[in-house]
Amino acid sequence: MTDERFLVTGALGCIGAWSVKRLVDAGTPVWTYDLGSSKHRLELIMDDESLAKVNFVSGDITDFDAFDRVVADNGITHIIHLAAFQVPFVRAQPVLGAQVNLVGMAVVLESAKQHKDHVTGLAYASSAAVYGPPGQGFQTTSLYGIHKQAKEGMARIYSQDYGLHAVGLRPHTVYGPGRDQGMTSTPTKAMLAAAIGRPYHITFGGTILTEHADDMAKVFIDSARANPSQAGAYDVGGNTVTVEEIVNEINAAVPEMAGQITYNPAPLAVSFTQDAEPLNDLLGGITWRPVGEGVRQTIEHFRQAAKSDRFDVERAITT
Repeated sequence: MTDERFLVTGALGCIGAWSVKRLVDAGTPVWTYDLGSSKHRLELIMDDESLAKVNFVSGDITDFDAFDRVVADNGITHIIHLAAFQVPFVRAQPVLGAQVNLVGMAVVLESAKQHKDHVTGLAYASSAAVYGPPGQGFQTTSLYGIHKQAKEGMARIYSQDYGLHAVGLRPHTVYGPGRDQGMTSTPTKAMLAAAIGRPYHITFGGTILTEHADDMAKVFIDSARANPSQAGAYDVGGNTVTVEEIVNEINAAVPEMAGQITYNPAPLAVSFTQDAEPLNDLLGGITWRPVGEGVRQTIEHFRQAAKSDRFDVERAITT
């Protein structure tokens, strides 16, 4: 895969960090494009030797010229577009959120279109937030969900008009080391809290679909390589579990915390029902690690990281 050159936007986020790790571990050249500068999620899952192999670029996703130069000057072959404002940040700053989420998507699509001679794959993050509560289809309840619906529509038009066939993915509840922001981040924060012996209250309940961040990163990388015949936005599926079951898995991994990890029984206003078969067909199958295994691995990772100077526990649990 040495002829591949990946560009990951939003690489300082959770899925982005795991995508970078996977690419570096495979020996694939990777560039990152972020306006922020904190590498704390990358440092949580990668050592210094691996980080030194990453080509970091500071840039605003709404700046077409700056982004396009990175794509052109480095002969980028595959783009994973993850840069976005999540639900709480869109709610707090709706104008800036629209600029990042919608203008940013336009920037990535247009640059990929202009460099179709060497950009052969594009995968981007949509979200299960395009859906409303169970049974209500695409009746999203958030501006963030509207942004994701619009991104899917933009990709469809670029496929129709220009032959640029991007793959959009709709994660539901991503968890694992590095997941410290967003509406569905509190199960991971509960795992961190248990690892350090601190009580925690998960902000929602009900039934959800979980995807470990490392597994989700693999799906994004595979989707960028998929070479579909047309654009598509796909449910990704995952493990269907209740929040109560997640709490039980945390208790099983850290028995001394039994009764100290609690949750709000009110479910998310986002359907957990997904049809993952189309994406499975596109990628030739997807494997999600069992929830119990993922919870144990996450807690153990946090335990080890808490002993080091590379991990700010307070920031991760209170963000």
